[in-house]
Amino acid sequence: MKANIEYHNNTYKIDLSKPLDISMPLKADISNPTAWYVNPPTFTPVMENGFVGDVNLGGAVNFRNIFFNPHGHGTHTECVGHISKEVYTINQCLKQFFCMAKVVSITPEINGNDSFISLVQIQKIWNKNCADALIIRTLPNKNDKLSKQYSNTNPVFIHHDAIKFLVKNGLKHILIDTPSIDKEEDGGELLAHHAFWEYPTNTQTERTVTELIFVNDHIVDGEYFLNLQIAPFENDASPSKPILYKILD
Repeated sequence: MKANIEYHNNTYKIDLSKPLDISMPLKADISNPTAWYVNPPTFTPVMENGFVGDVNLGGAVNFRNIFFNPHGHGTHTECVGHISKEVYTINQCLKQFFCMAKVVSITPEINGNDSFISLVQIQKIWNKNCADALIIRTLPNKNDKLSKQYSNTNPVFIHHDAIKFLVKNGLKHILIDTPSIDKEEDGGELLAHHAFWEYPTNTQTERTVTELIFVNDHIVDGEYFLNLQIAPFENDASPSKPILYKILD
């Protein structure tokens, strides 16, 4: 199932039957990744007034309540409402779901106890308007990212100067396989988030940040088309399912 795409005055071909999913599944057990000190998600059947929401317990259907936190329980996409006093929701802000993306693998720099992606590293991989989205796979790329408990581990983040460079050079969407583009403990400054959305002086509501993705090693660095799928939550963030499509020759 192939499709031709007209994009920035060029024509590209992709195969819609071969999606590359870079999201993490959401599971109701301790193997689900967590961040920001949240407990694992819970999926519980509704059991009220004689109703049984579990087929294995005698119910007619499975009918579960699900408790989770978008920011702390896996792949999610957020809008400027994450840091703003004003109410912005991801369902209102994200209106274009398909764009050109660049996948890059980066070994973070080390400074004391911090591991981060620097301005110099970003300058080496990003050219002005080379894509709308940047997808960062941090190295080493171990499978334990799929179950890692990130709280109090000071995960990899992106230096705010690198973020400023990206937005100055046309970036609209950034995706990364860590819990945040900012440092876990930064006194609430969130410098990278503020730089990305240029909040509050020049707020850019169309930009999105997607965190806690997982880019499997079989996905090589390079250009792809990205389909950024979200649930239509009227909230600052939503669980999301970013899908890549390889560009065919």
